Amino acid sequence: MTTAASAKESTGVGPLLRGWRERRKVSQLDLALRADSSARHISFIETGRSRPSEEIVLRLAEHLDVPVRERNSLLLAAGYAPRFRETPLDDPSMGALREGIEQLLRGYEPYPALVVDATYDVVAANRGIAMILDGVPEHLLRPPLNAMRLTLHPEGLAPKIRNLREWRGHLLHQMERQIALQRSDALRAVYEEVAAYPVVDPGVDVFEEDGPRSAMPYFALPLRIEHDGHLLSFVSSISTFNTPMDVTVAELAIETLLPADPATVKYLQSSVS
Repeated sequence: MTTAASAKESTGVGPLLRGWRERRKVSQLDLALRADSSARHISFIETGRSRPSEEIVLRLAEHLDVPVRERNSLLLAAGYAPRFRETPLDDPSMGALREGIEQLLRGYEPYPALVVDATYDVVAANRGIAMILDGVPEHLLRPPLNAMRLTLHPEGLAPKIRNLREWRGHLLHQMERQIALQRSDALRAVYEEVAAYPVVDPGVDVFEEDGPRSAMPYFALPLRIEHDGHLLSFVSSISTFNTPMDVTVAELAIETLLPADPATVKYLQSSVS
């Protein structure tokens, strides 16, 4: 193989598509069947022997569940213009989205809820989150606020989390999965920062007034966090926007903290006003 041919195979849309296919653990034949193509055509695209149409690039990206931002990269690598806009959230055209997010967060009160972007920077939050962050040092609250940094920093929420090792492991594993499925240097940088934080030992996960929490029949891993002498227990739920046509919208995630016991419900209803 000539040097020019070798270079051609190592750059362009073909290797990018092959990378996503291998990342998703899908064979050329399986991808061809899903995308109404042929394994031969997929092979020719991946090796640079065939230039894919804009339609087939988007179709393959759809069946490989490629993030919207990376679909633009695939189109550019294939010689086409990006299909998806990246509109700043403060743009006037995003007014309806911002209003919808604010209404959603307010409607969830008194329970905590927030919206984060692709690197876990906090875009919006409600009063339930503000209550939990009470007492966090000012330097951690300066914009941009990062949810992972606020949670795992030894001066942040970490000392208040009674099951810190479990919750930390869950969060790091969540980020590892995202890094494996995406190409994000920014997310990797956040991961490497928070993974290097020392683990603060919060002590025994038992409160005298409530008894052993480990005996409770939780249906998912709870976040157990102390606030003003009370032990609050939450189960996290994360949702995203369906069929986004904008990179900014595609990368937003809404996290809500569902109270996992009656004591937490009662405390929030009396404390968040």
